[in-house]
Amino acid sequence: MHPTRRAVMGAAAALTIGAPVAAAAPGGFVSQRPPVAKRRFVSAAVERELSRLKARIADPELAWMFENCYPNTLDTTVFTGTIDGKPDTFVITGDIDAMWLRDSAVQVEPYLHLARSDARLRAMLHGLIQRQARCILIDPYANAFVRDPGARSNLDSATLDDTEMRPGVAQRKWEIDSLCYPMRLAHDYWAITRDRAPFDELWRRSAALIVETLRVQQRKEAPGPYRYQRLTKIPTDSLMLDGYGPPSNKVGLIHSAFRPSDDACVYPFLVPANLFAVSSLRQVARVHREARGDAAAAREAEALADEVEAALRAHAIVPDGRGGQVWAYEVDGFGNWLFADDAGIPSLYGLPLIEAASVDDPLYQRTAALAWSPRNPFFVQGSAASGIGSPHMGLDKVWPMALIARAMVTREEGVVRDCLRTLKATHAGTGFMHESFHKDDPARFTRAWFAWVNGMFGQMIGAVDARYPRLLAERF
Repeated sequence: MHPTRRAVMGAAAALTIGAPVAAAAPGGFVSQRPPVAKRRFVSAAVERELSRLKARIADPELAWMFENCYPNTLDTTVFTGTIDGKPDTFVITGDIDAMWLRDSAVQVEPYLHLARSDARLRAMLHGLIQRQARCILIDPYANAFVRDPGARSNLDSATLDDTEMRPGVAQRKWEIDSLCYPMRLAHDYWAITRDRAPFDELWRRSAALIVETLRVQQRKEAPGPYRYQRLTKIPTDSLMLDGYGPPSNKVGLIHSAFRPSDDACVYPFLVPANLFAVSSLRQVARVHREARGDAAAAREAEALADEVEAALRAHAIVPDGRGGQVWAYEVDGFGNWLFADDAGIPSLYGLPLIEAASVDDPLYQRTAALAWSPRNPFFVQGSAASGIGSPHMGLDKVWPMALIARAMVTREEGVVRDCLRTLKATHAGTGFMHESFHKDDPARFTRAWFAWVNGMFGQMIGAVDARYPRLLAERF
């Protein structure tokens, strides 16, 4: 059995990612990648990109971190095969042997731009799109799945859950983004490769179920079929009111039981997740229209996106306390709202990374400035680092994910430099990113093997090279 995401804690212990931790060698750093024969998946295009970017990084420690982090998903988490003669890909999160819909999509994102030139990489991505479709057809309310679709959950926490647990499901925490990320992955794959192969009848049924589920969770007429409670001492791991969550006014927004951190929402309309739904529904409409020639499905997705966007404009923009307005983090449709931000994306700060806001939008800029400040109750300030954290691991933890997001969305070169310097100083000598670390002591970290944020770090280096290449020539 495996622990929950919350329970996976790391310290300055050996990493279990397919290779033993090697100490830093005199005058250099030893690669933490598994030996070639033990790597789960190898892409020639990714290896070329790794070599290209690493050669551009002057700081030897930063270059070492990039070499370890960028290929971590492919090295350690990808399991490929075939089903009915078609590619099949299962991607675990790292230290938990289960596939989160969100994580698996984001874990492969750093490699998508290379897919056009690498047929093997395309097949792997094709297989993931198909596996995600199969998972959604098992249960659109589940956020994580086990490898065997006929097996029971391998998570210890599942024994504590009062919900409808179907075979193949690892965890059933309803999060809007669990359905948004597969739509975004499908769109980006199509936009880059123009390959119609993944978008077959199986995918069509899955995409239709996504739209249907999001509409049901508007809860205009009834609460819908989803309910969830857990026998636990942790309040944010369960839902009130018989498992349906806090009350809401039915205004057209989509209910989310949990945040992307897997913590329960305070108010049922999670604003960054609803904004993500708007952008990803429009993206999947493009796939319907261009890859499948299905104008009706495209119109249905776009109609829901338009409705949710209008509801967001009417109910989710709130005063910032400075005479301006910002996006709320959560609302209930009655006029009550919460301003906060969580490092898990979709977040308010990370909206541009999921095409849910423009960096140049004044509303986003005011929101991001407030989120990256003590006005956000989950903004953490310490002697080692400052940044956005999460209630998921406590109020004294900074999340590298937030620092990486900051480096990727800012227009200020100095901010990027500070983020690079902080990330280099807080990996606790491991050469990898972590879920979180203590604001005053980076050696106290959670999740030694967390592929999502490792991949984000690699993606960030590529973004820095594209926008501020002179920074990679510096030593931090």
